[in-house]
Amino acid sequence: MPVDRAAARELVETLEELSRAQREAAMRVARDLDLPRAGLGALHLLTRCGRVQITDVAAKLRVDVSVASRQISALVDAGLVERTVDDDDRRARYLALTDAGREFAEASFERIDDLVSESFSEWSEDDLADAISRIRSVAAALTTTHDRATAHEEIPAR
Repeated sequence: MPVDRAAARELVETLEELSRAQREAAMRVARDLDLPRAGLGALHLLTRCGRVQITDVAAKLRVDVSVASRQISALVDAGLVERTVDDDDRRARYLALTDAGREFAEASFERIDDLVSESFSEWSEDDLADAISRIRSVAAALTTTHDRATAHEEIPAR
């Protein structure tokens, strides 16, 4: 079913507002923790996923490998992430949080929890659950459309 153009534009504007608000919140948390904002997403990803390769980080963050590599390099330089070589395949490099990285990630989650608690203190549990569900649906719809378009672009011409 086609979406009305006015509704589509309003959705895009609202998503842009959400994106700006999220970026500002992430910058605040990163500044409080003295970490580059971009590194926060990679740090949280490694907390959730454990030991992964750089291509996994890039795919999950939905960025180019070079972008993920720069973010990870900053975390390695800060002593929060370590790179290791796979004993079975010397070409494979893995990334994992260090003890300091795990402590730092926990501190960042606590700071984010505080910020979210403060920001949504007036909301009911039902309102929060509804917002979570709707935001997940929006993200899934946009991701599906992007992935479908990307898959279509990657089909070799005959």
